[in-house]
Amino acid sequence: MKITDFFILVCLAWAMAAAADETQPALASNPVYQKRCAKCHGKTAKGRHMGSPALISNKVSDASVNDLRSIINNGKGRMPKFSGKLTPGEIDRLIMQIKAANQK
Repeated sequence: MKITDFFILVCLAWAMAAAADETQPALASNPVYQKRCAKCHGKTAKGRHMGSPALISNKVSDASVNDLRSIINNGKGRMPKFSGKLTPGEIDRLIMQIKAANQK
């Protein structure tokens, strides 16, 4: 294998890994998500082994903004309600970031 072929393969592998890690960089860097959501939904929003759902999924992608706002505000199943714990702006930012992560 030539050095140029090796270099191309390394660059291709790096690009594929970078694309895989970009599923939701905004959520990963959001301190509200990391403090309030990551312990159940995972640091990369791909869900946890405890049964907490992935936030990057067809189901979440199909949910409306109002549905997501209602779930965050009022809770659902084992998810607690965050109304009064998060500001409306923090909730809106989370929803925007969740929706953006599902469009990739």
